[in-house]
Amino acid sequence: MNAQHGAVHISPDHDRLMTTAAELFVTVAEEAIAGRGRAHIALTGGSTPRSLYQLLATPAYQSRIDWARVEIWFGDERSVPPDHQDSNYGMADAALLSHVPLPAGNIHRMEGEVRPVEVAAQRYSDALSASFALAPGMLPRFDLIWLGMGPDGHCASLFPGTAALDVTDRTCVANHVPQLQTDRITLTFPVLNNAARVAFLVAGEEKAGMVARVLEDRRVGNEPPLPSQRIHPTSGQLLWLLDIDAAGQLQQ
Repeated sequence: MNAQHGAVHISPDHDRLMTTAAELFVTVAEEAIAGRGRAHIALTGGSTPRSLYQLLATPAYQSRIDWARVEIWFGDERSVPPDHQDSNYGMADAALLSHVPLPAGNIHRMEGEVRPVEVAAQRYSDALSASFALAPGMLPRFDLIWLGMGPDGHCASLFPGTAALDVTDRTCVANHVPQLQTDRITLTFPVLNNAARVAFLVAGEEKAGMVARVLEDRRVGNEPPLPSQRIHPTSGQLLWLLDIDAAGQLQQ
C-alpha cells in the first residue's frame, strides 16, 4: 500500500510485524556492508522497537548480520543516565546490543546524563562528523533510521511546538519539551530526511487514530503538519511498518 507519506506495509499480527522489521534490518545491513563495507543504523526507543531488538538478538537473526561492520546510532535520548529505566540506549543494550558481537566502538550512544544537555548534543554532532567524515555543512547519510510515533505525532524527540522543529543548521540538538517538563537530545529533520531509508515501526490500537491522521493528512483547522508528517527523505525511501491494529482506522 502506498500513501501520501510513504509506502505502508500492514502485518496481520504483532509477531509478523516484528519479522518484517527484522528482515528489513538484515537486508539493509547486508546491502550496505556489501556496497561500502559498513552499515550505519539509528535505533529508536519504545516498547515496540524492544520486541524487534529482542528478535534480532535471537540466534536465527544475529547470525545473519556481520555485526563488526555495523555502526549503531540513536535518533534521540532522554536526559537520563544509560542505566536508567527510561534510557533508549539502556533498553536497546538490554534487548540487543549486549547479546550480539558488536565492538564497543561501533555503538554510539547519546550521553543523556551530561549537563547541560546542549553539550551532549554537540558531542553527538561531533561524533557524527568524525564517523561520517563530514565537511562543514554536510549531512550524515544513514542506511536506515528507525522511528516510532508518539500519541501526539512526535518522532525521535521532535515534539509539536518545540524549538528543534525549526533547526536546519545542526545535526543533533537539545530540545526542551515543556509538555513533558523535560529536555531531550534529538537528531534534526535534515538528518532524518537525508537517510537512505526511514522506517516507522508502529503497533497497537491506541496508535490507530494518529496513524490515520498522519498518513491521510487529516488536519484540524489550519494546524501545521505534525512532526511525523515532516519526514520526507530527499533521496531515500520512507516506510511505515504497521500491525493490523495500528492500521485499523486507515480508509485507504
